[in-house]
Amino acid sequence: MAEMTNVGEEITGRNLKMGMPPVPAATSRDRGQGPYGRLVLRGATIIDGTGAPPWGPADIVIERDRIAAIVAVGVPGKPISPSRRPPEGEVEIDCHGKFVTPGMIDCHTHTGVPYHALHGTPAPADYVYKLWLAHGVTTIREMGSFSGLGWMLEQKAASAANRIAAPNIVAHSYFPAVNDMLKTIHTPEEGRAGCAAWPSVARMA
Repeated sequence: MAEMTNVGEEITGRNLKMGMPPVPAATSRDRGQGPYGRLVLRGATIIDGTGAPPWGPADIVIERDRIAAIVAVGVPGKPISPSRRPPEGEVEIDCHGKFVTPGMIDCHTHTGVPYHALHGTPAPADYVYKLWLAHGVTTIREMGSFSGLGWMLEQKAASAANRIAAPNIVAHSYFPAVNDMLKTIHTPEEGRAGCAAWPSVARMA
């Protein structure tokens, strides 16, 4: 296979030469449901991430994948007031006795590592995504896109379209000017020329 020289694919070409192909991509969704037109979480105790104490019970209304309302429907230890509850949703989840928190953002991740191919079969992306989701990580910053920027942007689009079970993905490519892994940029002039190619890629990411 010829070495890839497109912006964001430099490290992929180097890896392929060393017998390290991209990790297996996620291709389908076998977990999760929705999104729904209107989802209502009933009776949740909310931890809002500000450092404030938990509060509730509250009903959370999610419409078209966005939080539309958070309604306090009572106080702990007292009956919930039906008159305060928002109208029913297309789907409802009973959250009494459960906590609802913001999703976590992992600011430095790798969706599988091609280098593992030198020692066995790399973990597929589907497995990695599900580990993140199981631990409450709902957004990742993919640092390096070691399976290729095009590969990563395809996974990003599949996640956004709910074709795969994965967090939201913010993709970053490896900049080829670092000695430890890949260095094809050696001078300020080469750096400026390389950066000039990035605006179109940045719009895709």
